[in-house]
Amino acid sequence: MASSTMGSGHSRGKHNDGSNGGTTPSDYVEDYVCNESDLQENEMKAFDMPDDSGKVLVIKQKGKITAIGSKCTHYGAPLIKGVLGDGHVRCPWHGACFNVTTGDIEDFPGLDSLPCFDVSVEDGRVKVKAHKDALKSSKIVKAMTSPCGKDSRTFVVIGGGAAGACAVETLRQEGFSGKIIMITSELALPYDRIKLSKMLDANIAKLQLREESFYKDHGIEVHTGKIVSSVNTTDKKVCLDDGSEISYSRLLVASGSRANTANQPGSELGNIFSLRTIADANSIFKVLNKESDVVIVGASFIGMEAAAYCVGKVKSVTVVGRGSVPFEPILGQEVGARIKQLFDEKGVKFCLGLDVSSFEGEDSVSRVKLSDGQVLPANVVILGIGAQPSTSFLLDSGIEMQRGAIVVNKFMESSISDVFVAGDAAYAPVFAANDRAASIGHWQLAHYHGRIAALNMVGKQTELKSVPFFWTMLFGTSVRYSGYGAGFDDIIITGDLAALSFIAHYCVGNEVVAVATVGSDPAAAKFAELLGLKKSLSKDDVKTNGSSWVNASLF
Repeated sequence: MASSTMGSGHSRGKHNDGSNGGTTPSDYVEDYVCNESDLQENEMKAFDMPDDSGKVLVIKQKGKITAIGSKCTHYGAPLIKGVLGDGHVRCPWHGACFNVTTGDIEDFPGLDSLPCFDVSVEDGRVKVKAHKDALKSSKIVKAMTSPCGKDSRTFVVIGGGAAGACAVETLRQEGFSGKIIMITSELALPYDRIKLSKMLDANIAKLQLREESFYKDHGIEVHTGKIVSSVNTTDKKVCLDDGSEISYSRLLVASGSRANTANQPGSELGNIFSLRTIADANSIFKVLNKESDVVIVGASFIGMEAAAYCVGKVKSVTVVGRGSVPFEPILGQEVGARIKQLFDEKGVKFCLGLDVSSFEGEDSVSRVKLSDGQVLPANVVILGIGAQPSTSFLLDSGIEMQRGAIVVNKFMESSISDVFVAGDAAYAPVFAANDRAASIGHWQLAHYHGRIAALNMVGKQTELKSVPFFWTMLFGTSVRYSGYGAGFDDIIITGDLAALSFIAHYCVGNEVVAVATVGSDPAAAKFAELLGLKKSLSKDDVKTNGSSWVNASLF
């Protein structure tokens, strides 16, 4: 006796198994992958399909058996090593989430969804049928609506970063058939910005999230090199600095951040760089050589990643930071000290607990004078001293703001009707922090904001349920972080900090509010799932049981 437990769905003419409908039986493989009894409730297993065609991830949850692609669409992490949440599987590396039934991406980074495959149960055996191409790529673009002349609405998106890119795709995926206009001040299409500090020689063609043809094919106008000067929220017009205006029905502000610049004497000298755009990264790369003395100002993510990139390519690298160790405000003293040791071993010099008092030189910088009087040789300076929301064009718009960021509710709506906000520019509730509002500049969160904003723009009311997740890679060591640890008052470290195999638990009172992990996957993903389920982890529990929570059931 045969019974079907779950079949692949269809959406607006495109199969979610990655096929386009014009396929033949030879394009598919199918096989019995396991016995039904081999899968327990809330369990997932990966199985090889015939002819070395690839793996499928098979999940049993709520009595249903489903099968989806086995690799995260962001960087290809094996999802079997991730965490099964309530209706989705979370990537162990960077926290992206995929629906176990449809394969749709629900949290980020990345833009692509997973294919899902036909599953049937025959005489107690689980059979999976999968399209060969989908198995090989393990990613699909979710079906998108075409623009229609009968829909007179115009949705304008200010910003071409992660939030804007995710939003315009979501609008089309969720049935919006009006006009979409994306405006970006950069000359490039949306690209993977967080790679810039890790690879200053980045090629825009390799970083672009989508090809130009993608936007054209889906009726998304992208206006590059355009600067928004103001927004008239009464007349619903976006005003550009060239004097032109664009009318909107609904507006999404996803303008991101602008890098902080130096204001000390000599900061106007040449070869002093902020690092925000691909143009910044390429400009820095052009002046680096084996004789360069590089000074990095700032000991957090941008600064430390840039320092790691420069090692071995230049004469010397010196990091200047106000804290006693790198990353101190975010990761704490002990973890920061261990990361500093990584850099010490690579020959990076540190001047900590100090600030720059001036930059010196003729036309270009040649020296950096510090607050304690010492002078560093420097013919290249890279500034990694934070960023501010890029929202100055809204100062006269009447939109409510908080410390430069735009105040939004759980639906990403601003104080002005039909104006939504996403990404770094948003002062938004953080679900993982009991809806405490904050402006958080995370790549993952920007994607997620963009999706939620777009859903609400098309009338599909969806609440923001944000769980921050970020990461860095330093000399081959990956640090992952989930939660919201602002204002932590204690840190409990389990594992072996010296061996770079540990979990740091950041606590406020008796509650663990965030974790940072190294060599402990999928702990960060597991903690993100705890927060997403509104479950808590106590400091007392960690003190008593260590990191046993990582292996405990979520259900």
